[in-house]
Amino acid sequence: MVYSKTPELMPSSDSLWSTSISELDDSATLSFHHHLRNGDDVMRQVLQACSDMGLRDLHIAPSSLFPCHAALIPFLEDGTLTRITTSYMNGALAEAVQRGLLPHPVRLQTHGGRAEAIASGRLKIDAAFIATPAVDTERNLGGAAGPNACGPLGYAMVDAAHARFVTAVTDHYVYDLPRVCIPSEQVDHVVTVDSIGDAQQVASGTTARAPSAKGQAIADLTARLIACSGLLRDGFSFQTGAGGTSLAVARSLAPIMADRGVTGDFAAGGITGPLVDMLHAGLFRRLSDVQAFDGAAITSYATDAEHHAMSAWDYASPANPDSAASRLDVMILGAAEVDMDFNVNVTCASDGRIIGGSGGHADTAAGAKLAIVTTPLCAGRFPKLVERLTCLTTPGHTIGAVVTEEGIAISPAAPELARAAKSAGLPLTSLDDLRRMAEAQATQHATARFTDRIIAECESPGGTVIDRVGALDP
Repeated sequence: MVYSKTPELMPSSDSLWSTSISELDDSATLSFHHHLRNGDDVMRQVLQACSDMGLRDLHIAPSSLFPCHAALIPFLEDGTLTRITTSYMNGALAEAVQRGLLPHPVRLQTHGGRAEAIASGRLKIDAAFIATPAVDTERNLGGAAGPNACGPLGYAMVDAAHARFVTAVTDHYVYDLPRVCIPSEQVDHVVTVDSIGDAQQVASGTTARAPSAKGQAIADLTARLIACSGLLRDGFSFQTGAGGTSLAVARSLAPIMADRGVTGDFAAGGITGPLVDMLHAGLFRRLSDVQAFDGAAITSYATDAEHHAMSAWDYASPANPDSAASRLDVMILGAAEVDMDFNVNVTCASDGRIIGGSGGHADTAAGAKLAIVTTPLCAGRFPKLVERLTCLTTPGHTIGAVVTEEGIAISPAAPELARAAKSAGLPLTSLDDLRRMAEAQATQHATARFTDRIIAECESPGGTVIDRVGALDP
């Protein structure tokens, strides 16, 4: 079933897709969102329809790509898909790109940089296809209802506001949406499919991992560092990543805030269960949510009046002076590698494989008063403190501290924080000492060998290329 702005029942799946794809030509740019994360199936369905209709040389601009998007590899192989712009990618599709299946380098943006590029027209979207958990009778779109409810559609909000054509792809209709993310006036077509994917996969990858013993130790040190930073006061604003250690930081910080009687203004970003718990405990007045990372966050968005959706523009666009990222007091970040100048890599593993991308990493590091990187000394037998990064994601001048299980290194640009941490009895050390400890523990060291062929270009939030990734040398 298809609804358009002149509602019309379409009799078959071929005409169903042709309604929303007929405006497209070869080389068109199609955008998608990643709120279903590893459970998305809309991208595959759309590209299959495009391929069946003979479209070629397409450019996709999804907000992120996950292992489930291995299903797109046949479209690289047959020439349907030849360009990708995204903020994050891992899994078999990233490996295929690194093997040279894509004729043009992937453009790896930040989440905020992507929003700015779309809003400014630097990244022109011909058609946005929005995986939509629920559509109401007025054709408003929402993520808080339906069998595949996934929470706010913050990344898709920007696409819907600026794309030439907008198609909602849904598997569920309701009379009234509990929360509207995208209003009907921004929607050109609504396409019904059997399933948009599997929302049970929203909590996947790093979002599904409990902290290790080392991770918990790092989280406890990080909470103590925040407590002595001078930033933990009424009106405090905070964001964590979705990894096990980041989630543990929120849990470790909660009792400190409660003991001090601190009520934060907002927690932001990708929202998780621990932040929902802090809202319910009165430790934050509101949650500003661009993306739900787990079931607790999805439920909270549907039911909690102070759990608010925000677009990627509101979250982190560098062109938005009032973005949530620019108003953060503390941001908790992860790392694949950190070098001796506090530069951070979350794009490539030490062996050169593409394992992610900035997402909001560089955006929030640049905006927050204090950006803290939490990382164990080693992972997968490789040291994470290194002399030279495999790939630069986030510049070191935006990082305030690095916390490991063996101690805390504080940036020379934050002498007041170093004094406060020393007075609080925290175990301070240098990045160089941490690197030596990491190398002593590691059983493998960086093995990345790249060819001269560039397969990915990494952007800063402002859109300039800050590093390039080569094809792996077999």
